[in-house]
Amino acid sequence: MDAWVHFSAQSQARERLCRAAQYACSLLGHALQRHGASPELQKQIRQLEGHLSLGRKLLRLGNSADALESAKRAVHLSDVVLRFCITVSHLNRALYFACDNVLWAGKSGLAPRVDQEKWAQRSFRYYLFSLIMNLSRDAYEIRLLMEQESSAYSRRLKGSGGSVLGGTETGGPSSPGSLGGSLPQLALKLRLRVLLLARVLRGHPPLLLDVIRNACDLFIPLDKLGLWRCGPGIVGLCGLVSSILSILTLICPWLRLKP
Repeated sequence: MDAWVHFSAQSQARERLCRAAQYACSLLGHALQRHGASPELQKQIRQLEGHLSLGRKLLRLGNSADALESAKRAVHLSDVVLRFCITVSHLNRALYFACDNVLWAGKSGLAPRVDQEKWAQRSFRYYLFSLIMNLSRDAYEIRLLMEQESSAYSRRLKGSGGSVLGGTETGGPSSPGSLGGSLPQLALKLRLRVLLLARVLRGHPPLLLDVIRNACDLFIPLDKLGLWRCGPGIVGLCGLVSSILSILTLICPWLRLKP
């Protein structure tokens, strides 16, 4: 098991390069279609995209074992929310890769009787559940970091003898029942929360990259399952962006969100 997981990890870079090329072909095909390129050229791009997709499925053979090993490690995390989100995400990834392996067998001719449409729908459902868990984990980590940043800021203000928002958070004597005073106060609080969110994400690049990557990937299963039709152009662009970010985390391991 450990030897296979090690081999699978070595093939990740090749798979992600193929993924970037596949979605680049999808984006290019959409652009060629919009600009009235020749049908023969569009057909060649679609064929290249199909070959890259089949090659990725071959490179992902056995990734279910890697996902299961990751789920076993996540079970021991001390934080309950992280343990739940990460474990469920890895389990859904394992099921997604298993369905993907069945699809590869069908497309390669090893199992010609496989209902490819049905298995594709199943794989994208598991992929969507995995991404939802990833984004839930990102939201939880952002919330924790924002609370830590807010607490540290409050302590600094108390240490310097200042007051948070000049006492507006406690609702001064002139503010109760005043709609005209509450709306600007609400806008100020919202602006401060947005600034705090921007500061947290700017100070934690791995979390920022993970949010962008998962958000981009989310459009792919939504489109394939028919839940939100984005079109091949948006799917190709989002897939290309997320693939580039994934390659970046391989080149710079410190940009990978842990655990």
